Amino acid sequence: MLAVHLDHMRKAVRLARYALDHNETPVACLLVDAKGHVVSWGINDTNRSLNGTAHAEFQAIDRLRDSNGVVDDEDLRHVISTCTLYVTVEPCVMCASALRQLGLPRVVFGCTNERFGGNGTVLAIQKGQSTPGPEYHVVPGILRREAVLLLRYFYVRSNERSPKPRNKTERQLDLESFPPLPWNEYLSREEFAAEIGSELLPAFDSQKDLDSEIEWSLVDEECKEVRPDFVPCKRVKLYR
Repeated sequence: MLAVHLDHMRKAVRLARYALDHNETPVACLLVDAKGHVVSWGINDTNRSLNGTAHAEFQAIDRLRDSNGVVDDEDLRHVISTCTLYVTVEPCVMCASALRQLGLPRVVFGCTNERFGGNGTVLAIQKGQSTPGPEYHVVPGILRREAVLLLRYFYVRSNERSPKPRNKTERQLDLESFPPLPWNEYLSREEFAAEIGSELLPAFDSQKDLDSEIEWSLVDEECKEVRPDFVPCKRVKLYR
């Protein structure tokens, strides 16, 4: 299962790099069906659109509607109920709630969202009675450091739309230090073993990343365009 998670998250990280290279917050996601086919993808569009709700998750949902003829909520829920969302950053509370209401069964994310995380860091929208809809499963920490690095690259740049921009000379790019990863706040030890592998349980116990090496090519190589063969979206069968 870990190999599958890594394969899809690598694509999501490269899409996030594409967002970075186009002056967007580097967050991206894929919707992947039960057979492993990418049915939609999205990147943050808040800077270009000046729309604070244009998060990657909503862009993927809109693309799913536009490219597949998903015209009503019944169709949308049917398709999404068969998918896993791979997203580079933990969904915010708003997105986490929308995903639950649409019946998504699983979210796999890279790094946590310390300010707005809706899948366990700030609130655990995926479970409990806070939001209508079935509970869904969460898997954190897949290519976490790569996702963190892209965000750091973004925030050391000038961002004209930041509410309190800082002088460039005040910004330091940290490429080496990363906080502990509290796996147990998002999934149990048994869930970790099933999703990621029992041989990696020492990472769970020590709150460390899965791999000692960062995949630098994912974050450092520019991504100026999204080729159709890079994220080949498969058309979905509608419920009706």
